[in-house]
Amino acid sequence: MSEFKEPQNDEEMEFEALKPSELASGKSTSRRIPIPPHRLTPLKKDWLKIYTPLVEHLKLQIRMNLKKKSIDLKTSEETEDIGAIQKAADFIKAYNLGFDINDAISLLRLDDLYIDTFEIKDVKTLSGDNLSRAIGRIVGKDGKTKFTIENTSRTRIVVADTKIHILGSFQNIKIARDAIVHLILGSSPGKVYSKLRTISTRMKERF
Repeated sequence: MSEFKEPQNDEEMEFEALKPSELASGKSTSRRIPIPPHRLTPLKKDWLKIYTPLVEHLKLQIRMNLKKKSIDLKTSEETEDIGAIQKAADFIKAYNLGFDINDAISLLRLDDLYIDTFEIKDVKTLSGDNLSRAIGRIVGKDGKTKFTIENTSRTRIVVADTKIHILGSFQNIKIARDAIVHLILGSSPGKVYSKLRTISTRMKERF
């Protein structure tokens, strides 16, 4: 019986990444992502931008399934990253939610990005004009408030009816979400801008 030797340094503890074929006994992995009807037209327009990074960089097989109204993903023998199909699924889901294609692609390049989704009613039950005014406060005139929150928190925000989707790192999502929650609860954009300026100053001092 061979004796277990304790590694002497970090280099001895490094392992080569497993390929999907090694992890799943050579079987390919597939995923089907449904496409909402209102995103089909933009999808066709942006298809080349969606197709290229998934095939050329993640080495996945992909097809647009118009009959099922979905995008079908599949690993191939060339796929090197075992997390490739999950990254691709997150990227397509972000696009489905309404994020710009270039913002959604960042999910493929960076590992610490997430999407947080919540509804206005999760914060406060509003209806009619009160709900419309809350959405108006979040977006602001000509999108100014949303743009300010995005720039300060380094996130991207999609307001889809009563749902709010935020793309960013965990810490930055919290900053954006707190600002939006204050707006939903009735704070004026001016007060939120003031808090965001304070946060922005702290972030600059930290880095």
